[in-house]
Amino acid sequence: MRRHILAVAGAAGLLLAATGAPSRAYEYQQIFSEPLAGMEGRPRAVAPPREVVAYNGRYAPGTIVISTEERHLYYILPGNQAVKYGIGVGRPGFEWSGSRRVAMKREWPSWTPPSQMLRRRPDLPRFMPGGPENPLGARAMYLGGTLYRIHGSNEPQTIGQAVSSGCIRMTNEDVVDLYDRVKVGTRVVVLR
Repeated sequence: MRRHILAVAGAAGLLLAATGAPSRAYEYQQIFSEPLAGMEGRPRAVAPPREVVAYNGRYAPGTIVISTEERHLYYILPGNQAVKYGIGVGRPGFEWSGSRRVAMKREWPSWTPPSQMLRRRPDLPRFMPGGPENPLGARAMYLGGTLYRIHGSNEPQTIGQAVSSGCIRMTNEDVVDLYDRVKVGTRVVVLR
């Protein structure tokens, strides 16, 4: 018997269907059963594992589609499929939407808080080198024309919540997976 689960992302206009057929979620859990190097002993995310789902939408393969309402990021694959990841999004007042492109990619990026953030939080360090303590986590994809990034997190327990200053947070394991799929120039569509 095949089960069909439909998830419609309201304003997002996405129609995703996951069948009862075995998903790749189990395979991904096996790959990442050990913490990412440098992250041993840190809290693990409470977000559901990423999975490959059916995709019947208008965006081309290779596009990243983010539904902030659902708190999911979809990387569109060929063959009417997408990889679905759990994410953290901007807290109230820091939500945004639009279309951007990945302008730059960095592994274990350093972090310099923007001046707007330092005005709100003068207690923050002025610079933080990349590593397990860094809030950008294991990977970052910088969205052109903005201060926003899709990045990992040193607080994986926040995935699924609206707590960021507008960036899209992922678990370090998930951001490494996405980073390896994405090229500079990839289109990113953020929907509210």
